[in-house]
Amino acid sequence: MLSWPLLEEMGAQLGSFATAATSTAILATTAGAEAVKGLEAETASAVQQSLDAIPYQQRLLFIGVVFIGTLAISRFSVKVGIPAILGVLLLGLSINITTLKITHSQAENFHVLCLALLLFYAGLKTDLIAIRGFLKYGILLAVGGVLASSLLLGGFIWWLSFATTDQFNLGISSMPFGAALLTAACLGSTDAGATLSVLRNIQNKVPERLRHLLEFESSVNDPSALLFYGLVVGLFVTTGSGMGTISLQATALNELRKFVQQVSGGLLLGFIFGYLAIFVINHLVTERSQLLIVAVSIAFVVYGTAFYMGGSGLIAIYICGLFLTNMSYRLPDITHVTLQEVLLPFNTMTEISVFLVFGLLVNPADLVHSLPAGLLTALGLMLIARPLSVLIFQSQSPFSFRETLLVSWCGLRGAVPLALSYELVVAIPRLRGIDAALLQPLAHDCQSIIFIVVVVNLLLQGLTLPLFCRFLNLSSDPADHPNPNPNTAQPG
Repeated sequence: MLSWPLLEEMGAQLGSFATAATSTAILATTAGAEAVKGLEAETASAVQQSLDAIPYQQRLLFIGVVFIGTLAISRFSVKVGIPAILGVLLLGLSINITTLKITHSQAENFHVLCLALLLFYAGLKTDLIAIRGFLKYGILLAVGGVLASSLLLGGFIWWLSFATTDQFNLGISSMPFGAALLTAACLGSTDAGATLSVLRNIQNKVPERLRHLLEFESSVNDPSALLFYGLVVGLFVTTGSGMGTISLQATALNELRKFVQQVSGGLLLGFIFGYLAIFVINHLVTERSQLLIVAVSIAFVVYGTAFYMGGSGLIAIYICGLFLTNMSYRLPDITHVTLQEVLLPFNTMTEISVFLVFGLLVNPADLVHSLPAGLLTALGLMLIARPLSVLIFQSQSPFSFRETLLVSWCGLRGAVPLALSYELVVAIPRLRGIDAALLQPLAHDCQSIIFIVVVVNLLLQGLTLPLFCRFLNLSSDPADHPNPNPNTAQPG
């Protein structure tokens, strides 16, 4: 289902570059823009030499073995009750080849590609008909919940940096609030695939409408988390040499204007291209086999056009996917379900690649220093930030308290936080008022914390989620749970 150029490029990245990319990216943060460019050029030259030295047949062999390994580890992970993507991440971490190289710019480009494809598929999975009756609550949970959990987690990480002492060493120190909030913003998005894959074996314990809510929330909170991350970047990160002379109020207003422009532009272009995409599918697609290339082409065109027109490409691509899911088509065998089925292998490949590449890039020894802070941050996310961000909206919920407790424990993190961590490395050096000597350890700490939180979150919640479902004793029949809020309509 994958195009050969993309597979070849992905193979070149997976099979020919080195874990030294992480240290390259972090070292680059201390050198300024000119130093980054010089280091990138030198590393790119070294990468090309390493590519030329490796026979093409060996690259193909490596690609095949690694991806067969991901399938094997995915099957094993599901059997032991953890998300398959966690097994893929740990596989990449265990391989940890030290003779390969990936430059920071390549990782950044890879992250943009993956986010675009993941958000497009998230839009396609957002079926508004399936969540009628609790659409308002789902949006409130996906948007307000991201904001609440990110603010709570950012404050918690900031507090941890102050709690670090010689006697109580958490592996982080002197972390400004902006860096803590950026780290929390990267962790704002949940992963529907990871959650539903864990719940698949106990579907009779989870009401169907609750599964629809979890899938909808995880889809909508992806663009919500990305927008919040962009807003935090605008407020705390410098964008030019003269930013020091601009007042905080003027900076906030300017960034708020950019934020509104990107959101409104993304929404408008998403709807426009949604109509155009319907026209293209109805008039150019004659059989199902053509849907993949048409859908992926539409996604790339939408993202690129929105970017050059000043809107949010990620919002536009999500809205376009959402529009395609909730419309009808000329051919009877083309529906929103058909689009999802056709793009599922592509989405799975993208998600697997994100976890595998990130596992290959990270050196386990580099995580040791930030391990205490990462573990505490993971616990803060699972026990404080996520539950509170769900429970504060309970008065608006059409679900029972027990069902809300399950929702609060279904906040598994996945590919989007890992992908955003690449961008975090670029943003940290441009934080205002940070000593240049602290940039290298700060960027390293923030990226390591994100990695540790994702692993711990997937492992602990993945293993305990089935047990928690059985403990709550939820029925799969919605009739077993009458609406606790008489003013809220039941789903049809």
